[in-house]
Amino acid sequence: MLDSYRLKSFCNLPLVCHKKINPVETSNADVPLADPGMYQLDITLRRGQSLAARDRGGTSDPYVKFKIGRKEVFRSKIIHKNLNPVWEEKACVLIDHLREPLYIKVFDYDFGLQDDFMGSAFLDLTQLELNRPTDVTLTLKDPHYPDHDLGIILLSVILTPKEGEPRDVTMLMRKSWKRSSKFQTQSLRLSDQHRKSHLWRGIVSITLIEGRDLKAMDSNGLSDPYVKFRLGHQKYKSKIMPKTLNPQWREQFDFHLYEERGGVMDITAWDKDAGKRDDFIGRCQVDLSSLSREQTHKLELQLEEGEGHLVLLVTLTASATVSISDLSVNSMEDHKEREEILKRYSPLRIFNNIKDVGFLQVKVIRAEGLMAADVTGKSDPFCVVELNNDRLLTHTVYKNLNPEWNKVFTFNIKDIHSVLEVTVYDEDRDRSADFLGRVAIPLLSIQNGEQKAYVLKNKQLTGPTKGVIHLEIDVIFNAVKASLRTLIPKERKYIEEENRLSKQLLLRNFIRTKRCVMVLVNAAYYVNSCFDWDSPPRSLAAFVVVEDMLEDEEEEDDRDDKDGEKKGFINKIYAIQEVCVSVQNILDEAASLGERVKNTFNWTVPFLSWLAIIALCVFTAILYFIPLRYIVLVWGINKFTKKLRSPYAIDNNELLDFLSRVPSDVQVVQYQELKPDHSHSPYKRKKNNLG
Repeated sequence: MLDSYRLKSFCNLPLVCHKKINPVETSNADVPLADPGMYQLDITLRRGQSLAARDRGGTSDPYVKFKIGRKEVFRSKIIHKNLNPVWEEKACVLIDHLREPLYIKVFDYDFGLQDDFMGSAFLDLTQLELNRPTDVTLTLKDPHYPDHDLGIILLSVILTPKEGEPRDVTMLMRKSWKRSSKFQTQSLRLSDQHRKSHLWRGIVSITLIEGRDLKAMDSNGLSDPYVKFRLGHQKYKSKIMPKTLNPQWREQFDFHLYEERGGVMDITAWDKDAGKRDDFIGRCQVDLSSLSREQTHKLELQLEEGEGHLVLLVTLTASATVSISDLSVNSMEDHKEREEILKRYSPLRIFNNIKDVGFLQVKVIRAEGLMAADVTGKSDPFCVVELNNDRLLTHTVYKNLNPEWNKVFTFNIKDIHSVLEVTVYDEDRDRSADFLGRVAIPLLSIQNGEQKAYVLKNKQLTGPTKGVIHLEIDVIFNAVKASLRTLIPKERKYIEEENRLSKQLLLRNFIRTKRCVMVLVNAAYYVNSCFDWDSPPRSLAAFVVVEDMLEDEEEEDDRDDKDGEKKGFINKIYAIQEVCVSVQNILDEAASLGERVKNTFNWTVPFLSWLAIIALCVFTAILYFIPLRYIVLVWGINKFTKKLRSPYAIDNNELLDFLSRVPSDVQVVQYQELKPDHSHSPYKRKKNNLG
C-alpha cells in the first residue's frame, strides 16, 4: 500500500475531553457526515502506558501508525526498550468527510523481521467538537484476544474547519530504509494565491566523526558498529566499522529542515551481526532548535541505554532552491528571474557559496502509453523526480494510461555530475506502489529548453518497458564551481538497497574485471617468471616471500578451526553468503575503476575529459617552471599538517573522486537514451484523426 500523508484523508471530530474511547460508537454529533467542506485535524501523540512486552527481554520497541480508510497518514518514531514510551509528536492532516474513523495501531519494531502487533484502537471522528482541544485516552485491544490488556495510548486532538481550500495535492517523498518497497510521504498543498511553494526551510549538514568507548557486543570483546540518524522521516545509515570500540567514520551528509525551530534528530548506534538481529548499542538525541544558525557545532553525545560517546559536527544553513509549482508558474520564463539565476551562477561569482553549483528546472508534462497495472486495464500513475537525495512527487492521475501532470520542479545542484531520475508508479490503495518505468538523465547530457519524449526503462535501466514520458529540462551552472566540486567526495544516497548475491551479476562483474586485468597481463607474466627460475636471485627472493605468507595462513587456519567449532551451520551459510557478496562488490569496484579510466580517454563525458586535459596541462606547466623538490616539499607539508589545520576533515583522494564521476560501462548503458516509437502516441493519433 502506498503509505502517504495525503491531505485529503482526515477530519471532522467532535471532541471528548479526558474520556476513554474504545470501539467506534454510533455518531451522536451535530456535525453532518457528508459535509462538503474540508477540515484540519491536528494530532499530538503524547505517550503510551503499560504496553505489551513483545521481546525476549520483557520490553518492546514500540511505534504508532495512524490510518484512515486503509491509508497510512502518520508513523511515529521508534522508542527502544520501553513499555511506557513518550513520543510528543505532532501530525496535521486534512480530511473531506467523517465516515472513516481514525485507526491507531501499535507495533514492536524488529530489525530485519516482521514487526509484532501490540494492539489497536479506533477514534470516531464524529464525536469531536470543532475548534476545541481534546485529550483522548484509547485502550489498545487485539481483535483475536479481546480479553488481553495491552495498555493505553494518550492523544491530544483539535479539529478546525478549512472551508473552500483547493484540493490539488503535490507531495514530497523520502524513502524509508526499513521498508524500501513502501513510500513515506509528506503532503504539500498549493494555494491559488501562492502556487509556487518552497519545500524546506534550511539544510542540516552533519559530519559523523567518531565513536568513543562503545559497548562491546560480540564475544571477542569488540563490536561492528554503525549509526542510524533520523530527522522526521529522513533517515541515514552510516557504513559499518568492523571489530572496533572506537570507530572512525568521517562521513558527511545533509538533512532538510521542515520546521522553523529545527526539530529533534534521533541517533541510534548498532552492532552488525550476520544472520541474526543486530544488537542495540545506545541512543541519543540532538535538539536542533538549541543550535545557532550559520555556525558549525562540535557535539560529544553520551549514548543512553548503553555506553560510550558519539562525536558530531552539525551546521544549520539557509534553505536551498527546491520548489514545486504548476506549469503556469514558470521561473525560467520570467525574464527578470532568469537573469537573476544567470547572474547567480556567472563565472565572476566563483567564491560566492562554493557548494551552490547550479540550478535545475524540470517540467513533468505528461506520459503516454503506460502499462496497465490494475485489473480494470487502467493505472493510477504518479511521478517521482529524484536528484541525489531530493525526491519530489506529482499528484496521482486516476484511471489513466496517458496522464498529464503539468508540474514544474526546481532543484539546487550540488554536483553537476549528478543523474536526474524520473520514475512512474501506479498507486495501489491496499499495497505498495507498482513500478511502471524509469529514466535516468545525466545533467551534463541535458539540452536546455527542449521538450523530449523519453522511453521508460525497467528497474535496472537495462531495457525498455511500456510508455514514454515528456519532460522539458533546463540546467544552469557555474563551470568553475562544478570543476572544483569534482575533486570532492561524491554525495552518497541516504538509503540504498543492500546488494544481494546474484549469479548473473557475479559472472558479469568477473568478466568485466577480467577485461581490465588483461591490461596488466605483462606484469603477470613477469611474476610467473619468478617461479620458472629464469633469474635464480629473483626466484629465490619470491620463494622466501611465499613461504612466509604460507606460514601466516597456517596460523590463521588453526585459529579459524578452533573458532569454527563454535559456529552453527546457519551462521556458516550466512558467512559464506556475505563473502560471496563481498567478492561480487569487489569485482564490481575493480571493473568499474578500469572502465572509468578507459571512458575518461574515450571522451564519454567531454566535460570530464576536458577537465583532465586542463589539469594535466597545468601540472606540466608547474613541473616546467617549479623544481620537483619544491613541489614534493609543499605536498609533504600539506599532507602532514592537514590534521593539525583541520582535525575533523574527511580524508579523500582527488583522483579517485574525479574517477567516481566518470560513468562505468554499465552506467553508460543505463544512461543511454532510447528512441521513442511515435506511431503508438495517442496525441499523434488524435492529430491524424483531425486531419
